[in-house]
Amino acid sequence: MYAEFFHLTGLPFQLTPDSRFFFESSVHAKAMAHLTYGLNQGEGFIVITGDVGAGKTTLVEHLCSSLDPNRYQIARISTTQTSADDTLRMVAAGFGVRTEGVEKANILQKLEVALVGAYRAGRRSLLIVDEAQNLTVPALEELRMLSNFVVGNVPPMQSFLLGQPQFRPIMALPELEQLRQRVLASYHLGPLAEGETRAYVEHRLKRVGWQDDPHFVDEAFHALYEATGGVPRKINTLCSRLLLFGFLEETHTIDVEAVAQVADELRSELSGGPAAVPPRAALAAAEQDVGGRLARIEERIDKHDHAIKRALAIAASYIQGNPL
Repeated sequence: MYAEFFHLTGLPFQLTPDSRFFFESSVHAKAMAHLTYGLNQGEGFIVITGDVGAGKTTLVEHLCSSLDPNRYQIARISTTQTSADDTLRMVAAGFGVRTEGVEKANILQKLEVALVGAYRAGRRSLLIVDEAQNLTVPALEELRMLSNFVVGNVPPMQSFLLGQPQFRPIMALPELEQLRQRVLASYHLGPLAEGETRAYVEHRLKRVGWQDDPHFVDEAFHALYEATGGVPRKINTLCSRLLLFGFLEETHTIDVEAVAQVADELRSELSGGPAAVPPRAALAAAEQDVGGRLARIEERIDKHDHAIKRALAIAASYIQGNPL
């Protein structure tokens, strides 16, 4: 809807991670440096943590999009509330190993064969584990054991662990000492600064052909930062709703008042409170109200018409000497 209204070629603020919209803020640039360093080392674990919506997955997807598929094969795990054995099965399935009805020992053997075979064919294997804070200690140990696979002295697989801040105290547990010793690089991804928040919004808009329509007034960017704390996913959510607001209100300017109104609506919706009707629902309610008012006006007009016709008929009858 709003993409056509603002003459955009796509949706700039989707919540789904998309490497095309990667924005290299100061914190993301540092995180990317850690990822690149770890990747060049070719072994062990790289750990990236950050608050919900900080851009961890987008960061790694951006890295992966730059890799030659002829030199890397990549497996991804995003469902992590599983047992150690199920985690192993998901890893194996991610690298094309059949696991249904296969004993654990055979899965390990088949997985090693697959990883070693890929390495000898010139392809390194990367395992990306999202939501790592949900992994149990046995599951993390299972991943560590997979790092024991080697071809000569070189491991054929490297792992990236992406998690929320609570993953750090988990990694600090005494029973994970051996895993910690295999972490080559670790970085915590913080929020954007206020100036970077504006640059981030404009960057995403420009990726879909934005020509300053809608126009964001300068003060609106400060309000955006205050409402989101510089967290990319929160920025995406608020900006997407702002563009919808602009479409529904048929306005081409996003000002402080618009940001405040939409931010309040989002807070009310998420808190489950009574408040603000979402813009689309508000529009439907307004249309219904307008329709009702028009019907009542038409009804009154009909009554007036009937009364006028009745009065004219009585007047005519008196003129003709035949009173009704």
